[in-house]
This record gives sequence, structure tokens and C-alpha cells, in this order.
Amino acid sequence: MTEQTETQSETTTETQSETTTETQAQTQTPAQTQTQTQTQTETQTESPAAIVVPPLPATPPLPATPPLPATPPLPATPPLPATPPPLAPRPDRRVLRAVLRWTAVAVAVVFGAVGAGTAYGIGTMERTDVPGLATASDGRWEYPTLTRPPLPSGSPGPFADSNPAEAHHADLRALVLPAPKGAKEDPALRGSDGWLPTGTFLAEYSEASERDALRTALTDRGLRYIAARGWTTTDGTRTRIYLLRFGSGVVVHDLFTERVAPASAPGFRLRGTDVSLFDDGFPPQTDIDRVQRSAYNEMAPYGPEQVRHAYLSAGDVLALVVQSREGRAAAVPFQQTVVLQSQLLG
Repeated sequence: MTEQTETQSETTTETQSETTTETQAQTQTPAQTQTQTQTQTETQTESPAAIVVPPLPATPPLPATPPLPATPPLPATPPLPATPPPLAPRPDRRVLRAVLRWTAVAVAVVFGAVGAGTAYGIGTMERTDVPGLATASDGRWEYPTLTRPPLPSGSPGPFADSNPAEAHHADLRALVLPAPKGAKEDPALRGSDGWLPTGTFLAEYSEASERDALRTALTDRGLRYIAARGWTTTDGTRTRIYLLRFGSGVVVHDLFTERVAPASAPGFRLRGTDVSLFDDGFPPQTDIDRVQRSAYNEMAPYGPEQVRHAYLSAGDVLALVVQSREGRAAAVPFQQTVVLQSQLLG
């Protein structure tokens, strides 16, 4: 009982003491509170000492800009050149086709009426008339003055607009190139009245199977007749020329491109040859308008003779030119012969 009384007494005393302390805190006067607040504010708002910023240095003056050099005067504009004279009219294409454009043989073309038809004279110029060729000799042969045979009255040329078949109405035998001066003609190629049997032409080819295949190709395309000429010159070069006439230029073009004259190598191997390849030694100016040419040169090592040959496609005529010689066949007379024959057909 006594312990409970003491405990209650201590509890009561502590409660009264806390109550008295809280009452005193709540009963502070407003003046005391304001005084404490001002003291705290002054303590917090005391500013530090002022910072003194030194003045900036004076800006130095900019250097004077030097004057620009004087601009030189422009040169005087040159006067415009005088208007060139008008170009001369282009010559007739028929004339151009008749002009031989080859550095080894130059020809002059003369037109004249002969009877009821037209003849074209082709005369060789002197060597000194051709720039750069005034030397003793380059191996060319001396051909006679060449003349295209007259056309029948009213017949157009092979490449006239009114001749869609591109037919050569002139005598085919007269279109074969004549032999050069000093050459000996081969009577075996004269044929009967100038017309050659197909078998004689096919004898130029090596293999019997190829001869049969070519005969079939010629028959299927309507071969009409063959004119030929051959000769041997004093240096031993043998030349054979064959002209084969068909019904139209379309037929000949097909035979030329598809069978006998592919680009890289000939379609049929000639007698006495092993490997022949395309001959690119012809100068560009030797191309004849409307006449296609594929030339081939036998490659070494070859047999006793070297053989050169060329096919020409000219309207309704297919031509074969062959030259062979013991040892080596010269290039210049071969090119000369091929170009002149092209001229007669062009």
C-alpha cells in the first residue's frame, strides 16, 4: 500500500512539472518572440565585404587598311572572224563510189556517154601525184586503164534507187579485172565463151566434203553463172579471180555472211592452205561504198606456197580473189588487186 502511494505521488509530481513547463513556453509574450526573430534575421543577412572590379584596359586602335592596287584595264575584245564562205555542194554519191580511195593506187573517174549506155573510165595517176608515195616502187603492179562496161539502154546501175535487187546489168565477163602488164594469162580460167563451169571454181577448195557442201549452197541460192580470169606475174605470183552472179543482193549477202566469209576465218578451206585468219592489213581508206570485203591471210608455217584470198559481196555478185606464191605472197599487190576489183563492182 505504501509503495503504490509513493508511485502515484511521483507520477503526479512529474505530470505537474511537465505541464508547468509547457504552460510557460506557451505563455511567452509576442514582444519576446519578435525580439528573437529579429536577432536571427540580422545574423543571417549580414552581407560580406564589397568586391572592387578593376577597370578594363583601353582598346588599341586598329591598323590602317592599305589601299587596294589599281585594277588593270581589260584587253580589247578581238573582232569576230569573217563569216566563212558557204560549203561547196556535196558531190554525187555515184561519183564517190567510182573513186578509188587507196594509198597505193589512185584513180580518176571520167563519165561519158558511149552508145546507148554509160561507160566509166578508171585511169591510174602517176606515183608522184600521191603525197608520201614518191618512191621507186612498193611492189604494185601496172594495170591497164580500167573501164566499166556500158549498161544496156534504160538499165540502172547496181546500187541505184530504182534497182532494189542490186543487179549488175552490165556484162559480167567485162567486170572481171584484167591482168596487169607483163603477166601471163591462164587459159584454163577462160571457160567457154568466158563462162566458167562450177566444177572449175570448186577446184579451188581443199576437201571433197567442203566442195560438195559449197556446191549445194550455191545451187540452193540460185547460182546463175561464173566469169573468171587468172594470170601469173614474172615474180611467180599466181592470181585467180571469180565472179559469181545470183538473183539478188539479198541472196549474195546471206551467202557471204553466213557461209563463205565469217569474220574470223573463212568458211571453206582453200587448196594448199592450212590455217587462214582474217587479214586486217588493209588501210581504212580502201573500203569501197556498198562493197563488203573479207580478206584472209594464211598463217605460218605454211606449205610450199603462201595463199592470200578475199571475198567480195557487191549487189548480186559474189567475188573470190586468190593470190599464191612460192615462199611468201606479197601484201601490196594482193591489196591492190582486191581494191581494183571492188571498184569495178561498186
